[in-house]
Amino acid sequence: MKEDKKEKFLRIYANVPDKLREDIIVVIDDKTYTWNTAYFEIKNNTELGKKILKELEIMKIL
Repeated sequence: MKEDKKEKFLRIYANVPDKLREDIIVVIDDKTYTWNTAYFEIKNNTELGKKILKELEIMKIL
């Protein structure tokens, strides 16, 4: 079964070292988001989280 984008992000996030989780991974509407912020938004299924997932897919991170 194909892994959905949210599950894939959560799996990748779990393997990111704590020190790197404060690094910026995406820019949406001229605002920067770190691994931790992205995790919060994606985990809570927010509209911003959906935009972050889409951008991460475009960037070939997912």
